Amino acid sequence: MTARSFNITLSPELAEMVKEKVASGAYASESEVLNAGLRALQLQDTVLENWLRTEGVARYDAYHGEAQEGRPADEVFARLRAHHAKRTK
Repeated sequence: MTARSFNITLSPELAEMVKEKVASGAYASESEVLNAGLRALQLQDTVLENWLRTEGVARYDAYHGEAQEGRPADEVFARLRAHHAKRTK
């Protein structure tokens, strides 16, 4: 794995949190804090995606009276994305 360098800007609150994590000894460097945070975000995204594909689809189908038919997850996601896009315009 090749490390890459990035120039980032954090809000004062987040910058302070990173400093506190390093000062506490929980992390050896700012990079370790940011890497851990990104891994947690990646895990959160994976968990959410899995929930949406299983429980989320089942609840959506039940709400729309389609529990017996079932729907492919991709179809449900497309409908949810279209609905979200319409609401955020």
